[in-house]
Amino acid sequence: MIALRKEDFNIMANITAIEKLKAELICIIGDLFKVLCKGSNIAQDAILNCISGAIILLYLLANRLGYSHIAVDECMKRKLKEGIIEEDPLEKDNKDLTKLYSHLKDRDFGGKNEY
Repeated sequence: MIALRKEDFNIMANITAIEKLKAELICIIGDLFKVLCKGSNIAQDAILNCISGAIILLYLLANRLGYSHIAVDECMKRKLKEGIIEEDPLEKDNKDLTKLYSHLKDRDFGGKNEY
């Protein structure tokens, strides 16, 4: 019989958590697509719940893969800047990238940490 070390359990637990997060992300994206097809006012809360849930799952997944929340935020800001400079169609149409970039920057300096 092979003796398992404590580190082996951590690796296995981390792999299991990653697989669960991936499965949950696929499910929530599927739920989002279903809700978007309904198109009623009742679905507005469900849409917001799906989107926020997906963002949470992606942050958790990044953390399990070894990336800090700050690293994810910084990468997002870098990608947004690139899109702004390259005049991505979303940026041209409605300044979507600029708005999100401003939100992320404001969040960095937005005040006290609630935790």
